[in-house]
Formats: sequence, C-alpha cells, structure tokens
Amino acid sequence: MSAGAQGADLAMAVLNAIQNPVIMVDEAGYVAFANWEAESFFGASANFLARHRIDAFIPFGSPLLTLVDQVRERRGPVSEYRVDLSSPRLGADKLVDIYVAPVTTTPGAVVVVFQERSMADKIDRQLTHRGAARSVTGLASMLAHEIKNPLSGIRGAAQLLESAVVDEDRALTRLICDETDRIVSLVDRMEVFSDERPIDRVPVNIHSVLDHVKAVAKAGFARQIRITELYDPSLPPVYANRDQLVQVFLNLVKNAAEAIGERPDGEILLTTAYRPGIRLSVAGTREKISLPLEFCVHDNGPGVPADLLPHLFDPFISTKTNGSGLGLALVAKIIGDHGGIVECDSQGSRTTFRVLMPASRGVSEDDDIQKTRGHIR
Repeated sequence: MSAGAQGADLAMAVLNAIQNPVIMVDEAGYVAFANWEAESFFGASANFLARHRIDAFIPFGSPLLTLVDQVRERRGPVSEYRVDLSSPRLGADKLVDIYVAPVTTTPGAVVVVFQERSMADKIDRQLTHRGAARSVTGLASMLAHEIKNPLSGIRGAAQLLESAVVDEDRALTRLICDETDRIVSLVDRMEVFSDERPIDRVPVNIHSVLDHVKAVAKAGFARQIRITELYDPSLPPVYANRDQLVQVFLNLVKNAAEAIGERPDGEILLTTAYRPGIRLSVAGTREKISLPLEFCVHDNGPGVPADLLPHLFDPFISTKTNGSGLGLALVAKIIGDHGGIVECDSQGSRTTFRVLMPASRGVSEDDDIQKTRGHIR
C-alpha cells in the first residue's frame, strides 16, 4: 500500500472516530463525504448522501446554507451557535452548534462539523450539578461541626425538662426532641457529600445491580407497581463501586415509584444500552474516558414540571411535599465522581432518568469504536 493510501485510510479512521457529525460539501453543494456519526445524524448512508445536495436534508432557509456561502467568499472558518435544524427528517429539537471551514485543497469545498446542543447542554448542566454538590460538601462539613454539638445540648436539656414539667407541657419537650432528631438526621445525610475518599471501583455487572434493586423495590416501596426490564445482554462491565450504584438506582426507582403513586397502570421500565459516548474527565484525575454505557429508569407517572427540570439535581430542590431535596443531588454527586452523567427527560406522562457511565478499563478503545460503528450502521 502506498504512503498516500495509508494516509487516506488513517484520515478516514480519525474522522470516523470523532463523536460529532462531519461532512464535506463540494462546490456544487453535494455531500462529498460523511463520517459514521453524520450518517447517524442524517439517517442515511454516505453513498445516499453523496447523491444529493445538502439542502435536501436540512430545513428550507436554514442558516447553514448562508454559512457555507460565507466561508466560500471569505475563505476562512465561521462558527454559528444554537442553529435550529429541526425537521421531519432530522427530528424535533435538533439544535446544533455549527463550525464551517474551507477545504484548501479542493476549491469551493467546505467541511461542516455539527455539535448537538443536547449533548453540549448536558455537559454544562452536569458541571453545574457538580459545582452545586461541592457547595453542599462545604456546607455539610460546616453543619457537622457547628450545629450537631449544640443540638445535642438542646436535646439533653429538653429531656431533663420532660421529667420536671406537668403532663400538658410534656408534649412540647417531646416536640423539641423530635425536631432536633430530625435536624441531626438531615445533617447526617448531608455529611455524605463531604466524603472525599477515593472510590473503590471494580468491573461491575450492571444487570446484577438492577436485579438487586428490583428485588428490594418489589419487596417494599414498589410492591404494587409493575417493573419490567429491557437489557442489552452484550454490555461490558461498568467501572464503578457496586454499593454506590445500588444506592443510585434505588433512589431513582424509589422516586419513580413515588411519582406513580396509586395509579393502577403504573409501570417502571429499566433499560440498558450501548451508545456512542462523549468524553469527560474523571473526578480527581486528568484521565479522559468515554461514556458508552447507558442505564435508564423510565416511569409513566405525571412527569416533572418544566420549570423544575433544569434544577432537578440541585440540592434542596424537590417535587415532594416533605422531601429534603438531597436524594437526586447525591445521585448527581455519585455519578459525577465516577466520571459519568445523569440526566432527566420528562414529556407528558413519561419520565426518564438516564445515566451515562464508563465501561470497565478492560474494554479497549478499539472495541469501543467498533461497537459504536455497529450501532450506527
């Protein structure tokens, strides 16, 4: 094989490994090249795309066409953010950032890179969740030292008073004890956020975790709710702490069960799948990992209010009347500490909590790329 052919193959491999749609539009407006991610984005093969002009795949009057013309005229790159490409072909809510640059070796040709805003927004929100969790970490440490000790004194004094007051006042001293116990319990829950010890992680079979969570749920809080599974049996292990994963999914399943309530048709669906992952840094290291493993908890409850959805993982935000708002914040912290992402999508009576996590370190990047290719094509 010649050096030129080897270079072309290497360039093709690099482009196909990129987790963003990349296309080249020639001087006549035809799609001369599309990587694997672009095939998935447009829902068509590269050969099919090559037989059509780019305007056949995007909404009429799209700013993308104007950007392509500008790049040809200026012979320099142009970026545009939050471009709406929603259409029956591409799907609803197709909001993207676009980077267009000239191809210097081919007159009139431009390369277009798409960054889906849903993924970019997901990263932004996850970083916000981690920042919020760090704020709670500092608050928890302060509360543990500055509040729990005085509360012990207050409770002790109330117990001494209880033996000296008349019967009608005894209810008040009992109330003081109960309320101090409740505050201590809340502080204890918040102290979990201040645990900065390294996570003990090993390859974990996610299906054994979910089966354990289902068994616990069916024996208790979700006794009357149907729980079904849709698993991908070929998934590699997830690199995680098993006990913490059980805690995460117990919390998510319990939230789903409480949202469903007494509905006779209530159902919780647990799904696992292999998805093309994004790359994020593992907390506390400079290592970057892909997040190809997707684990979801779906329910058919009433859904999450739209105004609450962006803040659902913030501390002290809760849809429950008596909720503390720390459960989902803790979920976000645990998944974030594992280098993963947790998101909530809620439309109508369908709510999905989606967790993206890294595979075990035993899964190579080549395996990751090959399996990604199999799902796209």
